[in-house]
Amino acid sequence: MRKSRAETAETRQRIVEVAAREFRANGIHATGLADVMAEAGLSHGGFYRHFESKDQLAAEACAAALTATIGSLEAAAEGTDGKESFKAIVDAYLSTAHRDTPATGCPLAGMGSELARAGEEAREAVARGFDELIDRLASRIAPRRKEAARSEAIFAVAAMIGAVTLSRIIAEPDASASVLHHVRKHLHAL
Repeated sequence: MRKSRAETAETRQRIVEVAAREFRANGIHATGLADVMAEAGLSHGGFYRHFESKDQLAAEACAAALTATIGSLEAAAEGTDGKESFKAIVDAYLSTAHRDTPATGCPLAGMGSELARAGEEAREAVARGFDELIDRLASRIAPRRKEAARSEAIFAVAAMIGAVTLSRIIAEPDASASVLHHVRKHLHAL
């Protein structure tokens, strides 16, 4: 029996959500299509009914992961404005909770070096998400010229990605948390 268009769309969305989680947790190259499909409760053979390639899935999974990251950062800033909303986003991103949950965290921190070698479609999806994240942060930086706010937002996002990445590398808990603390402290001073 054929699935309806709605069922097919739901299945595709489930595959993207699973891939976004698995790619962030284990990396794109280390996660096989069979792993993604099994985690989604589907057979490996059904993959190509939904996607042309793993690169297409990676692009959609990265876009979904960045959308979710931006949504959670926006939620962290809810009820605040101006500089306080900027600090709320910085605090949420540079938290030990974010550090400790790469499967649901920012794909830029979880897969950055791997994304640099990903296919063009995935890199374009990540670039769009990065721009969206920069725009959201720049809008919360103290009133300045648009170019200056964007420059500071780029600096802040790069620092946050680097800090989370390093804090995940450093095994000693206090040293790891110290990286997050010091970068957070510097960004609060912007």
